[in-house]
Amino acid sequence: MILFGHAAFQYLNAACELGLFDLLAEKGPLTGEEIRTALDLEERACDILLLGCAALRLIHRDGPVCRLSAEIGELMDRGEWTHIVNTVAFEQHIVYEGQADFTESLRRNTNVGLRRIPGEGKDLYPRLAQTPRLEEVFYRYMRSWSQLANRHLVRHLDLSRSRTLLDCGGGDAVNAIALATANPQLRVTVLEIPSSVPVAEESIRQAGLEDRITVRGLDLFADPFPTGFDCVLFAHQLVIWTPEENTALLRKAHDALAPGGRVAVFNSMSDDSGDGPLIAALDSVYFAALPAEGGMIYPWSQHEASLRTAGFTGLRRIELPTWTPHGILIGTKAI
Repeated sequence: MILFGHAAFQYLNAACELGLFDLLAEKGPLTGEEIRTALDLEERACDILLLGCAALRLIHRDGPVCRLSAEIGELMDRGEWTHIVNTVAFEQHIVYEGQADFTESLRRNTNVGLRRIPGEGKDLYPRLAQTPRLEEVFYRYMRSWSQLANRHLVRHLDLSRSRTLLDCGGGDAVNAIALATANPQLRVTVLEIPSSVPVAEESIRQAGLEDRITVRGLDLFADPFPTGFDCVLFAHQLVIWTPEENTALLRKAHDALAPGGRVAVFNSMSDDSGDGPLIAALDSVYFAALPAEGGMIYPWSQHEASLRTAGFTGLRRIELPTWTPHGILIGTKAI
């Protein structure tokens, strides 16, 4: 599976894009001929698709009849399958080609794979803004990846005594919306690059939270943060940058907080032992090859070192009960 993992993924992506899983969920079980007709495929092409999906246990075959795997059916029943499909699209259309430069990215210690993404800019995000199709794929993925884990963020990050939160690099405001919905007293300011502000504002408008969530366009590294907040959140941000850049961002968060305020780091974490979890290792290929010149799924201890250097104390780890390797690290600004 390691040697031919690239081929296994292509079966998954093709079945998603061709609509095989949705077809079987809606009308299955179906024969191969019925599937071929519904998907408008030639016989050989359909035989290849069904062979791979059956061998990978994405579907099950009983003679000529095919049915959806129980695992995918359960994900659909729980409303989580869309998140998987969005993640598959992200891997196929943004990550897959760029990770061909993974080895060269390690040699140079920089994101060589970015050259595969059209547009100008030294990191991924301004290039996405120049390619609307890829930008849409990216934001659908980020929303889904966040939604797979942010129910745990909402449950485990206690904001009951917080009134103001600064969401740094908040994307399309998916986490800001979830936290504001769960904490009616909370007002949130989302910081994002200017080109992404309209995307976040539209999400906030659709959620009906324009009165409690605002968006400010700025460069996280070059521009000053607004000040006086009870809590500063970095969600899926500190996996992108180098430890030195993360420390610089955390220092800015320290300055933005009122005395006694807290910073929360929410993203995937690797183990301090350096041998897992597997998803953290696999995800680090993307961060090495594509988004920016630094980044990986860092161990907890690396983030803790940056937090201490930035002036935070009372550090606390919260390991989240989810198959994605997410966790929360909390630090406090002294009174």
